[in-house]
Amino acid sequence: MAKGLRRRGYHHGNLGEALVAAARRLIAERGPAGFTLIEAARLAGVSAAAPYRHFKDRDALLAEVARRGFEEFARRLGVAWEGGSAAHEELEQAPEAAFLRMGEAYLTFAREEPGYYSAMFAPLPGAARKRHPRNGGAFAALENAIGRVSAGRGKRLDARLVAYQVWALSHGLATLAAAGQLPAGAARLAPAALLRDGVGALIAGAGGVPPSRPRKPAPRASARSAKPTSRKASPRPRE
Repeated sequence: MAKGLRRRGYHHGNLGEALVAAARRLIAERGPAGFTLIEAARLAGVSAAAPYRHFKDRDALLAEVARRGFEEFARRLGVAWEGGSAAHEELEQAPEAAFLRMGEAYLTFAREEPGYYSAMFAPLPGAARKRHPRNGGAFAALENAIGRVSAGRGKRLDARLVAYQVWALSHGLATLAAAGQLPAGAARLAPAALLRDGVGALIAGAGGVPPSRPRKPAPRASARSAKPTSRKASPRPRE
């Protein structure tokens, strides 16, 4: 792998690509905090100073890996949702099937791309985070899918709220699966089955968006209470 990176690296004018590939491999092996810019340069087959031609520091390289990961992640979710031209009619009539494909694509991506996936959810300093917007496309795809599914069920949900809940469940299951913390051998406890059942329960149990209620006018004072009362003077005692 390292020799392959060297062949495709700096000498071929692909220094940036070689560094991203090296960082992606190191992140997959050690986690997003487990590599240095010098190690990425060594794996890419270039000098320790060469990476600074493309990246300000290690955080900038990590942010670039995360950005590319989210791009690929959003693409895969979109492909799963669309399902190809043959599934277009199915998407219109039964969006639940397309939504289940998105869940499977989520777990598959996390399993097949640990370098990307770990970088995507690694904490970044504020400056790097602002330079590299993260999950916009992927989250928008998820939010849109939930809106379509809930509309197909005749429910009016807060799609953004439910999307965050589904994302949290999906990320938790992917993390547990990667750490080997889910039991093996039980089909109903497989990650895909847990995600399918959990998301179904979330959507089924989610409350609808409360309709906006017109503000009630302030109570008007009754004519009786509005009429000023006059106090009669008490009679003076006779002398």
